[in-house]
Amino acid sequence: MPTVDLDEETIERLDSLRIEDESYDEIITELINIYEAEELTLFRAGDDF
Repeated sequence: MPTVDLDEETIERLDSLRIEDESYDEIITELINIYEAEELTLFRAGDDF
């Protein structure tokens, strides 16, 4: 797994999104999944034209 360095502002933003003792890995995975789902939805919506 690659290592990612985050600046303090990004860490603060992640902390504000965390639920209970959720790890950074869990929150980032969740954000990636949301992004991919939205991207897929937008892609499929474009097929209707």
